[in-house]
Amino acid sequence: MATKVQRIKAPIGVLQLHIELRDTKPKIWRRVLVPETITLARLHGVIQAAFQWGGGQMHEFEAAGERYGTSDPDCDPPGSVRSERIKLMSALGGGSTINMKLPVCVDGANAAPPDDCGGVPGYEEFVEAMADPNHPEHADIKAWIGRDWDPAAFDIEHVNSWLAEIKL
Repeated sequence: MATKVQRIKAPIGVLQLHIELRDTKPKIWRRVLVPETITLARLHGVIQAAFQWGGGQMHEFEAAGERYGTSDPDCDPPGSVRSERIKLMSALGGGSTINMKLPVCVDGANAAPPDDCGGVPGYEEFVEAMADPNHPEHADIKAWIGRDWDPAAFDIEHVNSWLAEIKL
């Protein structure tokens, strides 16, 4: 996943984030507004809500040459991963305050892969099976997802209803 951080002209203290899933075709992305004071831990929740995921996946942020998140004791030497309780702007080198209801998604494209579908390769297989009723795995995958699937669907109001649940 790649995230671009951009300060926007108004209001002061708001960051516009462009978040996209790497290697997806067509691109799956969201543009959200968050307060500059958001912590990386809260940002993880925003990303999960923006893509309508449950939040159980391992994650890590990289900023200014530092790694933030929860270290994996089997792979990470002690002290190599910093706490994600740090504010995003502190990790990037700044900070401010805000007085408006954030986070909010302002744009996006395409349906997010469902939780636990197997990353980008699993998502490609998922989309292929869902699109072809004669695919040998179509019935099982449709039963697993529990609904029809449109890979081009993006419902900004639904994404914002998930984001509204996040307490900053």
